[in-house]
Amino acid sequence: MIKKKNDTIKSLAIHSKDVGSTEIQIGLLTDKITKLAEHFKKAKKDKHSAVGMTKSVNKRKKLLSYLKTKNPESYQNVLKQLNLRK
Repeated sequence: MIKKKNDTIKSLAIHSKDVGSTEIQIGLLTDKITKLAEHFKKAKKDKHSAVGMTKSVNKRKKLLSYLKTKNPESYQNVLKQLNLRK
């Protein structure tokens, strides 16, 4: 988990000390959503985690729309790296 998080941060970082940019936040939320989707394959009735997943999806959606308006080039780069919106 920590290794995957560090890999995500390194792949999306704008500069060497970047740990909180919009791109990284989107990447970390995508990892979290993927992990929760795998969890739901085993535990379909876990409603508390479903609420958390819904919040994460909505937050990622807001961050993506923000990034699209502020930096369209970076937005396209993030979509390609994370395989979103095919």
